[in-house]
Amino acid sequence: MESSAVSRNMPSLMRDRHMFDDSVMIMQIISTHTPGGREIDVRPILHIVEDILLRADAGMGKVKYAFPTISMLTMVWLMINTNNFAIWQHMETLESLDERDRSSGFEQMLELLSFTISQISCEIAYKCSVGGEKHAKTVDICNLITSYTWDAKVVLALAAFAVNYGEFWLVVQLYAANPLAKGIALLKQLPELVEPADLLKQRFEALTSLIKAMLQVANCIVEFKELPSQYIRTEDSVLSTAITLFPTAVYWTIRSAVACTSQILGLVGRGHKFLVSTTEAWELSGLAHKVSSIHSHLMQQLNLCHQHVDEKRQIEAYQTLVRLFETTHIDNMKILKALIYAKDDLAPLFDGMTKRREDLSILMQLFEESRTRAQSQYEVVWIPLTEPSASWNEDKQRKFEDVQASMPWHSVHHPSIIDPAVIRYMKEVWCFNKKPLVVVLDPQGKVVNPNAST
Repeated sequence: MESSAVSRNMPSLMRDRHMFDDSVMIMQIISTHTPGGREIDVRPILHIVEDILLRADAGMGKVKYAFPTISMLTMVWLMINTNNFAIWQHMETLESLDERDRSSGFEQMLELLSFTISQISCEIAYKCSVGGEKHAKTVDICNLITSYTWDAKVVLALAAFAVNYGEFWLVVQLYAANPLAKGIALLKQLPELVEPADLLKQRFEALTSLIKAMLQVANCIVEFKELPSQYIRTEDSVLSTAITLFPTAVYWTIRSAVACTSQILGLVGRGHKFLVSTTEAWELSGLAHKVSSIHSHLMQQLNLCHQHVDEKRQIEAYQTLVRLFETTHIDNMKILKALIYAKDDLAPLFDGMTKRREDLSILMQLFEESRTRAQSQYEVVWIPLTEPSASWNEDKQRKFEDVQASMPWHSVHHPSIIDPAVIRYMKEVWCFNKKPLVVVLDPQGKVVNPNAST
């Protein structure tokens, strides 16, 4: 389905000269794409990749002081070479990862993928060390991951790059404090980056910019994969259009990984005699610009997809609210919760008497107390409505707080927590149109008077 969507929409997208002036190369990449139907959650791997690349970049310009005791690169290397998960589980750096990422399912998945990551890493390093045309190298790497989905391709390629890139910076950062790192640096004849780092500043800044753009593209593609399938399908135009961008995005991200690896490997064996080429920095800057442009195109489509999902969710929420009011209940709490705030992560009410925040259970308590009173067997809750698209500023906030403070009864603590579906329901069913309504609900949540103020 993924491949057919790309092929079906490619001709129309080729008219965009900025993105598809290299359409022949992209069609070659599409020809390597034969997904085998395996679905892989690559988000946890991308978390690790980001950790490696960000830690490596953090070492630039302060190599003299950067001596971490352990890095996420070490974790990946242990898994690729020894599958030593017992060591992995005790590494302090994993505290920054989500619990979901450390599950046994993730361990099993990474164990299966570790060979592929290692294979791509070796392929990138070898291809970059022997020279040759970067497009051919990129195609060769794509042929190694032909059976994976587009999101898995880009993350696996970045994971392989992160191993090579992280190894380089791990040696550089530990060079002055670790005899093992110093020995490796001497054998590789790495340039001494502590003192003459300014000479390579332009190149490393270009590397950093390109790596940032690569990670942005990868995160964007993975986010497309994470869109809820119950609200958006690959056949929907906003998503099918986005899918046509994936081959270009994956191709230039992998090609950028090849270029970055070539830059790093170019330092091996240079010692004190390394040369700084402005052309190399320009190449990286040009790639960063291209990959950033691709990311902008992807983000435009992702925003459209999120709008599509939000619209579907609001329709579903509205229909659920309609059905809820048509159903008989034993009390009115379900109705009140749906109207005011459906989640349980905050106290949605403001008590006008005590000036404190309260959760919805206070309404049930007040209702029970009111049943013992001869008069006033009701409670008032003010639900302030604003247009979902309306901007909110300090002046509006101040006016809202003044009105809220003047009321002796309960109110929703802020208009922003009112679901758009509720606003739609009140407008369409209760005929709310800016003028205040006093809607009366009975103890079972049924509307007994749509406007008691008239």
